[in-house]
Amino acid sequence: METKEYRKNGISVIELIDDTVLLNETQDLLDIVSDYSIKSIILKQQNVSENFFDLSTGFAGEILQKASNYRIRLGIVGDFSNVANKSLRDFIYESNQTRKIVFKPTVEEILKIFFVRTV
Repeated sequence: METKEYRKNGISVIELIDDTVLLNETQDLLDIVSDYSIKSIILKQQNVSENFFDLSTGFAGEILQKASNYRIRLGIVGDFSNVANKSLRDFIYESNQTRKIVFKPTVEEILKIFFVRTV
């Protein structure tokens, strides 16, 4: 699995840059975290199963729950500006407010959020 690591303010963030990896179930997220012993991960939208973006599947909720339980910060890079589904738009908005799971158009925007120390 190809990754890039960013470090600042004593915080490490891993960006998954391997286009062949797909987050298809909750265990995939936990596997990535355990492989790198880092709690902040950035994925591209194409690295996340379409089931995640279909809220009726419950997959996004499972990921949120695991991220909360294991104190994982997850950034998803993509263009979410034209999301047609209101529920998904609301989910993205609320997730961005928590700063634990964020949806942004660039890696740099996610890093700005992740590199701020939280108590």
